[in-house]
Amino acid sequence: MEYQKFVDSVFELGSKEGFEDMEVYFQKHKEFETTVFKSEVDKFSISEVSGLSFRGLFDNKMGYAYTEILDDQSIAMLVREAKANAQAIESEDKVVISSPQTGFVEVDAYNDGLNGISKAEKIEFLKNVEIEVMKLDSRIQSLAYNLYADYENELRIKNTKGMDLSQKSNLAVALIMALAVENGENKTGICMVLDRDFRNFDYKTVAQKVVKEATSLLGSKTVPSKSYPVVFRNDCAASLLGAFESVFNAEVVQKDLSLMKGRLNEAVAGSCVTLVDDPFMKNGFGNASFDAEGTPTQKTEIIKDGQLMSFLHNVKTATKDGVASTGNASKASYKSSLNVAPTNMYIEPGKDSLEELIGDMTEGMIIIELQGLHSGLNTISGDFSLAANGFLVEEGKIVRPVDQITVAGNLKDLLMDIVAVGNDLEFTFPAGSTFIASPSLKIKSLAVAGE
Repeated sequence: MEYQKFVDSVFELGSKEGFEDMEVYFQKHKEFETTVFKSEVDKFSISEVSGLSFRGLFDNKMGYAYTEILDDQSIAMLVREAKANAQAIESEDKVVISSPQTGFVEVDAYNDGLNGISKAEKIEFLKNVEIEVMKLDSRIQSLAYNLYADYENELRIKNTKGMDLSQKSNLAVALIMALAVENGENKTGICMVLDRDFRNFDYKTVAQKVVKEATSLLGSKTVPSKSYPVVFRNDCAASLLGAFESVFNAEVVQKDLSLMKGRLNEAVAGSCVTLVDDPFMKNGFGNASFDAEGTPTQKTEIIKDGQLMSFLHNVKTATKDGVASTGNASKASYKSSLNVAPTNMYIEPGKDSLEELIGDMTEGMIIIELQGLHSGLNTISGDFSLAANGFLVEEGKIVRPVDQITVAGNLKDLLMDIVAVGNDLEFTFPAGSTFIASPSLKIKSLAVAGE
């Protein structure tokens, strides 16, 4: 059934069954993914998934239901199941359907040109990466991973209060992992490219970066256990920030599961740190004009000059705290319940290059990879203990690669100990529609366990 006719029918039946305000959330997701190994296509998949969720107020409780098929039977099923769901809810939290709003900002989230790139061109890119990598250094044994994927999302929200919104987004990603082998030692280098413009997928640049990283780690050994000044390289810093992003989520704060609870307007980081969520970011990948409730998005300063200024809110959490929504309502898919999530969350860049950040280190470390981010840290207490590798720095210069170390600390101390911020902003791998970025971060001191 055609989308508009289906929605009108759902609202008509819902009204007859006693629903007050109602809303539908429609999502269509297209995905292409391929990998290449030894010049042969190892994986090739194309998928398209779409579905619609319905929610409505029945007896002052919000009921939910969803369907993947827009037909007559689904209309009755949505209304019936949402009604049963509402009747079963015991929570006293107030949930509302939003009225239409103004102030939407047009964002750059979709590039038509990406659709014009053939599957053959995308596969050829991966083949060229592999050829170039193997040509650059004889110590590269193979590409352990050689992936290209692109995604397209369409979102529509319509409700009985007059809201009728739609937006599209797309993105391409390449993830390359090279394996270097020398004297029985194996090391991997990783390169990721995120962009909406396929012209920026340059196989020579990717090959050079991944080979340099893999080979530079050969000859690694551990270091004595003690506290060192540390620089988290941009991609590594972004991964660590992403692992802890929930501490700025108002829903998590209200459940008393965040170490940031009760700390608004307090200093929580070094004065050089400004953390923002920016859905209008130039060249951002999580850009959006409105959130999953149809609220206009906004740039939110979470931390400004080290001081905690705001949490991220949807309508429900904002109502509970007596503030306005920050436009961060999120749904992982049409099947999911409403949550809170960032769009483009990043630490604003400073002025120093990576070389300048380490320039005054008598003895220190650059950390380029953290392992166990989902098991070696506690987002409630802020404690972390993570396997890592990187480079030893002496007299402001990188002297050798380092592995078999563990870095440990607490997020509260780590944020307060940030003494300088680099100029090299980099995104980490996305988590759904959430994108996290960071420049390189210099930490005054961090415990490192080695030999």
